Amino acid sequence: MNNRQISPLNLIELIESQRYGVEYQPIVHLASKEIMAYECLARFYDKNNNNIPPDIIYAALHDSPLTLFQVEYQQKLLQLDHAPSQSDIFVNLDQDSYFSTGEDNDKNPFLKLFKNFKNANIVVELIENSEINDAIKSLAMIDTLAKSDISTAIDDVCNPLSMVSTSVIQLVDYIKLDKHVVAEKHNKQFMLLVEALVSYAHSAGKKIILEGVETESDMLFAQKIKADYVQGFLFKKWFHCYK
Repeated sequence: MNNRQISPLNLIELIESQRYGVEYQPIVHLASKEIMAYECLARFYDKNNNNIPPDIIYAALHDSPLTLFQVEYQQKLLQLDHAPSQSDIFVNLDQDSYFSTGEDNDKNPFLKLFKNFKNANIVVELIENSEINDAIKSLAMIDTLAKSDISTAIDDVCNPLSMVSTSVIQLVDYIKLDKHVVAEKHNKQFMLLVEALVSYAHSAGKKIILEGVETESDMLFAQKIKADYVQGFLFKKWFHCYK
């Protein structure tokens, strides 16, 4: 096993012990500096209470769709149960997890969970990647969520390892620019693409969230590209760990 994998036995032990956690990262309105929402970030821990990167866990879980669903659903219960009140809540939802039950209607457990949550408005984040099948699933999810008046966002836009589905971007309410945008802010050709995407979003009535904001310089950059909201380690997080 390398440091980017988890052994099956360790994964089973983690699931049985439910060593799950959640971290809430603020999404801040760029003009007013007020918190508009919190993103619920999944956290996992080993026997020694050390963090295990979530992408390692979810990569391993994709080999078993029903187990993926069970872990994702327990995470969502935890995230919503301890979420800060009086702010919108952004929750990530894996397309494979959503469709693992075979339901894309009111019987879907995630949809039922979101519709029954009354403490705050929920925005569902879809992860953009290179699989065309995921884009097709995303479109179906967005349609079902929209019919239940649940807003959506597309995550990781402009990540160099992800592909962009123009159909998905047209349907979501929020476009989240990956932290790679901040890292490449001096790349003039790349920034032409970013500026065009921001211009499109605003013309279409969508909001732009810039991730990876860690310094005041990053805030000035967010203002320069006319982002609506910012997110990153510059802002204090509210953390809850479940053991």
